[in-house]
Amino acid sequence: MENQTSSRRTLSVLVDNEPGVLARVTGLISGRGFNIESLSVAETMDPQVSLITLITSGSPQIIEQIIKQLRKLINVIKVVDLSEDDYVEKQLVLVKVRAMGADRSELRGLCEIFKGKILDVSPKSYTMEFTGNEKKIRDIMALLGEFGIEEQVSTGLTAMTRTRLFKKDRRNGA
Repeated sequence: MENQTSSRRTLSVLVDNEPGVLARVTGLISGRGFNIESLSVAETMDPQVSLITLITSGSPQIIEQIIKQLRKLINVIKVVDLSEDDYVEKQLVLVKVRAMGADRSELRGLCEIFKGKILDVSPKSYTMEFTGNEKKIRDIMALLGEFGIEEQVSTGLTAMTRTRLFKKDRRNGA
């Protein structure tokens, strides 16, 4: 039996912007016993089309099977494995950090270094916003953890290929 390594894959799924499409896409993946590690969905420039960015893990054969099954769904226009191309990614995180005394100026400095924003200030905490790739977000969260994170929420990862991914013609398969 050959050893199959699991890899993390970023999939971009262009779909009709209709009720139930997201449920069918996520149901297909979860129904096969795979986890969606990150999920982001938004309308494109065309209000009739949405773009789903999702991250899942599996062997190359499993990922290939997921992509083939997604392409069979009636409301799916195109599926692209971004991991096979050069792409950019971003994630947004909001974090509430304990901020008392001298820590306040140090936190402002960290926020500036990581190009974040302080969204709210209270007597005992700062609520901050950061965007970046997963490594940058992990790095800032590790540093902020030393001050005491009170609360954290984040978006799913959004990603875009550096080359043109989707052509104008919705159904040509290109």
